[in-house]
Amino acid sequence: MRTLPLLAALLLSSPALAALTAPEKAMVASVDRHADGDVALLEKMVDLNSGSRNFAGVKAMADIMKAELEPLGFTVGWTPMEQVTGRAGHLVAEHKGSGRGSRMLLIGHLDTVFEKDSPFQTMTRKGDIVTGPGVDDMKGGLVVMIAALRAMKEAGTLKPADIRIVLSGDEESVGNPKEKARAAMIEAARWADTAFEFEGLAQEDGRDVGSIARRGSISWRLSTSAKSGHSSGVFSDGAGYGANYELARIVDAFRRDLREPNLTYNVGLILGGVDVTADPRDTIAGSARGKSNIIAAQGVATGDIRALSNEQADRIMQKMRAIVAQHLTGTSAEIVFSEGYPAMPPTDGSRALLGKLNAVNADLGLPAMAELDPMKRGAGDIAFAAPYTDGLVGTGIGGAGAHAEGETASLSSMIRQAKRNAILFSRLAVMPREAK
Repeated sequence: MRTLPLLAALLLSSPALAALTAPEKAMVASVDRHADGDVALLEKMVDLNSGSRNFAGVKAMADIMKAELEPLGFTVGWTPMEQVTGRAGHLVAEHKGSGRGSRMLLIGHLDTVFEKDSPFQTMTRKGDIVTGPGVDDMKGGLVVMIAALRAMKEAGTLKPADIRIVLSGDEESVGNPKEKARAAMIEAARWADTAFEFEGLAQEDGRDVGSIARRGSISWRLSTSAKSGHSSGVFSDGAGYGANYELARIVDAFRRDLREPNLTYNVGLILGGVDVTADPRDTIAGSARGKSNIIAAQGVATGDIRALSNEQADRIMQKMRAIVAQHLTGTSAEIVFSEGYPAMPPTDGSRALLGKLNAVNADLGLPAMAELDPMKRGAGDIAFAAPYTDGLVGTGIGGAGAHAEGETASLSSMIRQAKRNAILFSRLAVMPREAK
């Protein structure tokens, strides 16, 4: 890939540095100085396939991160998880500082949704925009992380910082059991005072937006059954309504009765007939057999729930179970929920952290970042840390089209985010911590 110098373009568009200290100005200069090298690092990462089930590729991504982090003073380890959760493993790194400032947890992931058989495998560049698998979600975020920490190191502000980094190898396809898959992240969250998730920067109408919440995600599977028979008897006490009417009753009741703020629930797949063939563990496809004059004996539907708090999700699941239990004549039904991703509800502490970030924006001469509507943010790893510490979501690169061929990211946002993070982390590193 041919690359044009990024630094020259950045210097032309850089805002005035309103109220930065000398070390903070040094961090800004460091990020600018390494800009072209960081584009090359991003290309190296993106051109390395690390689909969740490409275990060797995920481990190779961890090795790249290790090579970047160790010279900055981090102790870096690898935790293999193939025999535990059926996934590659996790990188865990630690920088020991003064022990007096705010303890920071940096969260990210090494894997992408693009496996080795995907035709989308390499990065290309056109001006400020790069296209490639994982440029936005979230290899661009990993480069932002490295650029920020390197700037801190060069300016001398990393020395007092107490930082732990947990990069999962299975964010796009979490291994089970989840309590083991996310044990290291939860342990680090219990230690930390703040957490930062380096997934994509939220943007609205061309403006950067701050995120302090993520909705959780829980999958569900509904199964209905009934006695089959000739359609002439349908609705009678003897023949009943059949599995398809029971399925339709339940799904339509979900539509009518569950609505509330910050909640969505989707029906992604429906099958019904005389018999249904579908994998009970992970229904993404299946088949059904039936005739217009035969009462359906089996039905299956799958979908998800996305809620802003775990309490909201629990309440909705109870309502769904109650709806399912109101069977039509001659039918039965069962609904089963997955472990899912927990929610990260907004907190006063996370909102205050966004305020600190906006103080950095002011000193960089950048616009303040408004708070993103949580309905516009999906599930992510930081939710496992949320019960234990406040945090910010979307401290990574800005982009578009994540999880689809043609995924893009903005190089100027990568530079902007690295500067914000370096200054914010440096200020937190010397801020006296409060007892948790």
